[in-house]
Amino acid sequence: MRLATWNVNSIRARVDRVIAFLDRSGTDVLAIQETKCRDEQFPVAAFESAGYDVAHVGHSAWNGVAIASRVGLADVETAFAGQPGFAKAANAAGDDPAAALLDVPPPVEARALGATCGGVRVWSLYVPHGRALVDPHYTYKLTWLSALRDTAASWLRDDPAAQVALMGDWNVIPLDTDVYDPAAFAGHTHVSPPEREAFAAFAGAGYAEVTREHLPAEHTYTYWDYQQLAFPRNKGLRIDFAYASPALRERVRGVVVDRDERKGKGASDHVPVIVDLDTGPGA
Repeated sequence: MRLATWNVNSIRARVDRVIAFLDRSGTDVLAIQETKCRDEQFPVAAFESAGYDVAHVGHSAWNGVAIASRVGLADVETAFAGQPGFAKAANAAGDDPAAALLDVPPPVEARALGATCGGVRVWSLYVPHGRALVDPHYTYKLTWLSALRDTAASWLRDDPAAQVALMGDWNVIPLDTDVYDPAAFAGHTHVSPPEREAFAAFAGAGYAEVTREHLPAEHTYTYWDYQQLAFPRNKGLRIDFAYASPALRERVRGVVVDRDERKGKGASDHVPVIVDLDTGPGA
């Protein structure tokens, strides 16, 4: 079975490229991030014509996650248990004290979607960016990652043999060799110690980041900005990853970063990361 994750940076702008990728790559399950559309705007028909079932959650022209599968799609969840929302009003309490007294839970953004596909519990994840170290969105990012880590750990406590894939755009640069120039990111998000610790904490929860296990080469990037000829100059970042539960980790046989998808007209700024599995239990 072949799993993949891809931040497509607008599914409506790139649906033809995504369908072509599915066709040529033989991907069975694709976790998609940053769809940038509401549910009714998602191009479901194109995927169904290609033989894929689709689940999507999106509320606006921002965020949005989906899963496309040709090996089954069941038990869809549009958020993980305990997923926090971004409390926009909370950081403005000084401007509007009354808002802080309403005690209304902040809205949960469209950043996580889970489904069971071919016996694997796949999660498509779009981790908050963080914006700046002094921005409330940075605290939100750390809270979001901590909540996901706690929930993911509970899945393994409940079922140590569970086959779980946490795939997506993590918006964290775990190592200095995952960025073209560490100095360029000094004092910014993605490389701060708390973010790196939050990312590494998933290993403590029992998961293994399988893309680096199978593709450890330094300066292997999955994202290149559209500005300043970043792709031709290979000024990239490695921020798209897949954490696997112990049972799923044993099935991983290879990982490919499809760098060619960054080429040509209308490319996303991210590329697909592909994880190949052997046959599952009872197959």
